[in-house]
Amino acid sequence: MSAGVIVVGAGPAGRALAHRLLAAAIPVTVVDPRPERVWQSTFACWSDELPGWLDPTAFAARLERIGVAGTALEEVDRGYTVFDTPGLQRSLTLDGAEIVTDRVIGIDGARVQLDTGRALTGDVVVDCRGALPHEAPRQTAYGIVVDKATAAPVLEGHGALLMDWRGGIVDRRSLPSFLYVVPLGGDEYLLEETCLAGLPALDLDELKRRLEVRLGGLPSGIRRVEHVAFPLTGSSPQPWRDPTFCFGAAGGFKNPTTGYSVATSLMCVDAVVGALAAGRDPVPDLWPASARAVHNLRLRGLSALLRLSPTQTIAFFEAFFAMPIESQRSYLSRRNDLTGTMGAMTRVIRAVDMRTRSVVARGAMSTPEWAGDLGSTPRFQRR
Repeated sequence: MSAGVIVVGAGPAGRALAHRLLAAAIPVTVVDPRPERVWQSTFACWSDELPGWLDPTAFAARLERIGVAGTALEEVDRGYTVFDTPGLQRSLTLDGAEIVTDRVIGIDGARVQLDTGRALTGDVVVDCRGALPHEAPRQTAYGIVVDKATAAPVLEGHGALLMDWRGGIVDRRSLPSFLYVVPLGGDEYLLEETCLAGLPALDLDELKRRLEVRLGGLPSGIRRVEHVAFPLTGSSPQPWRDPTFCFGAAGGFKNPTTGYSVATSLMCVDAVVGALAAGRDPVPDLWPASARAVHNLRLRGLSALLRLSPTQTIAFFEAFFAMPIESQRSYLSRRNDLTGTMGAMTRVIRAVDMRTRSVVARGAMSTPEWAGDLGSTPRFQRR
């Protein structure tokens, strides 16, 4: 049977794509083994990364600035938004879509093979299953949800903390970790000890121990616990070359030095819808030469980050957040701003000491196995 656009995966990227395809009157079939599962993760982004079509019920908190700390606590004067995760999920309605509750075991061109033996054939298949398990640097975190009174002393008068590295160094050989604190709406706050990147990353038991030490003991009245563990790269280091068109974290939208991908997926979804509605390949729209180059630079940036010592890591991020906001924005949010990305990287390298500069340069020039060959040959399949 023909199913129009088949969206594989009903996470944030898949659901957003299906939602906007339906708004454009394009037939959609969504395939997911648990399409109605309630999302549990906390999602956040810089406020200027968001598209205008999102429903306000998708937001739990919107802050004008956010705190960061290397050796001292400062503020980044850039808006930050924390999603109401269930609200985001509800806002991305799928009215009119065919929902298939099944697991995909294979994609061959425009044909999708399901675990039950059924096969679907569409005009286009879009894989939105996230970064499927593969060998890559990972981000891990252990978080607790507490009330506002418990979070207040940690916040030190700030609305949220993006990165607080103070107390995150155990010794010269162990990976550092930082504290992330954000409001979740109502009276709830997330306090999360995070390992930004590691191969291997810190495990959850170690992060829980560090959080307990940082807080002087885990508080009473913990409402729930949040675990984070995901690869910092997509399943393919060159997503524009994949035979099946992938979107979201599956399609290389995860920033490998931050782990963020949801806002990029939301911002890019209409470009995909527009291309599919016009019968065009969306790959050239999403992956022009500048975007491929920025993606490769970010992978090299992750390679460099993994080589830094704990003290060098903190010095690196102090230099990063001391840059003008426009330079920060270019590196963190603008996936096709090659000039701005290179400029931001140059600023940081010039700001750190010579030893750190040398480590960053060696890491950026290396090509680890998990980063592939950093090539760029777009491919796309339509029925």
